[in-house]
Amino acid sequence: MATILPENQINQELNSSVHQFFRNQKLGTLLNQSNIRKEAGISPVMLVQFIFSLVLQKKNLYRTLESAREPEAPAKDAVYRLLNNATYNWRKFLLLLSQNVITQNLLPLVSENRERVLILDDSLYSRARSKSVEMLALVHDHTTGKFVRGFRMLTLGWSDGNTFVPLAFSLLSSEKQSNRFQEINPTIDKRTVGYKRRKEAVKKSTEALFDLLDDINPLQLCARTLLFDSWFAFPKAIKRVVSEYPLEVVCMLKRMHRVYYTYEGQKYTLTQLYQVVRKKRGRAKILASVVVSLGLDDNEKEIQARIVFVRDRNRSKNWLAILSTDINLPEEEIVRLYGKRWDIECFFKVAKSHLALGKEFQCRSYDAMVAHTTIVFTRYIMLALRTREEQDPRTIGQLFFLCCDELEDIRFAEAILLVFDCLKASLTEEPVLSEEMVESLLDRVFDNLPTFLKRAFPQPEKQLPSALAA
Repeated sequence: MATILPENQINQELNSSVHQFFRNQKLGTLLNQSNIRKEAGISPVMLVQFIFSLVLQKKNLYRTLESAREPEAPAKDAVYRLLNNATYNWRKFLLLLSQNVITQNLLPLVSENRERVLILDDSLYSRARSKSVEMLALVHDHTTGKFVRGFRMLTLGWSDGNTFVPLAFSLLSSEKQSNRFQEINPTIDKRTVGYKRRKEAVKKSTEALFDLLDDINPLQLCARTLLFDSWFAFPKAIKRVVSEYPLEVVCMLKRMHRVYYTYEGQKYTLTQLYQVVRKKRGRAKILASVVVSLGLDDNEKEIQARIVFVRDRNRSKNWLAILSTDINLPEEEIVRLYGKRWDIECFFKVAKSHLALGKEFQCRSYDAMVAHTTIVFTRYIMLALRTREEQDPRTIGQLFFLCCDELEDIRFAEAILLVFDCLKASLTEEPVLSEEMVESLLDRVFDNLPTFLKRAFPQPEKQLPSALAA
């Protein structure tokens, strides 16, 4: 059995972004509040920090757990018990962390005049080579237009235009049983939060989005607008968002022949509506703007919305339509607000390219995929927070590689400190040498070190021997 991580090693006061982030955001407390706790053995916060740092250390989970060169690694069973537990509420943990980061760290940096928005979108969670993964299904990939094995990762996030923070997500399977390769594990207790997530996975995305919205408080996050693309832009979904939540909707519209908008008492499809409205002359980017009613059934109340037709910059003779349920917003403001939706696309790119989303290790359990995705999102939150607080001009990808190098330096510094510690212990055993002589000898040894070795230590140069003495 592998050796348990020593607590003093985790709590070392090193110049590590990971250690600082876990300590400042009190991740141990948040894990405990999310029912992620253990009565005996290694604590969950140490296990999460171990998994969290793997990508930054350029390590593989399986090889690290099996390697005899990693005596500080936790036991393999402890890691997999953490990932596969159906009673752990990982969604609550991510939401608590995101809310704390937004309210305590980001909102004080944001002007009250700046618009804060919620963004909803989905992305492919590919498991193309898998066969026995729980809830695995054929899902549609929007980028290629093909059906592939995997899940649709429906994600809800917060943005102020500069920083994106993921709030909640759901790994959606297919609502059609014929498209699913595997069903729910029959041994899962139906009273657990893991079973509820599995039942949510077989819902339509337009229904699952309300499960995500139910878990957050938009007023606490100072957000009043929800952004999403045309895949969710159905009148029924738009009306439900506006009527049940303190949110306005800004979304892209899709040309559907069965969706009608009421204008001047007549019902038109989106294409027909563009043909009847009056266009602006010249090469204007905003071609037209019109207020319509979204009518669902004769017995339901209609809501008003503004549709802005803009020129497609990729195809100058084509057009795009953006809808806003706040009819008082200027046309330019509607277009600008919708532009904030691009933040979630950048988030998906970073999570897949740098943070090993869905690639770090291959698990068959649905709970393990949810747990690992939450840890990947936590990595992104750390990088996004560091970028914002330091006003760093570097991209999140550059900061990712910087953190990798930082952890490499820390491990090297720990080795040097261990050498100094052994040297001091050996010198202290000599009866001829006093404590002052040992300290003076260590000072001289450290002063003669090359400059690049001195920079590896987080302490000031002259404080190293006294720190070792302590």
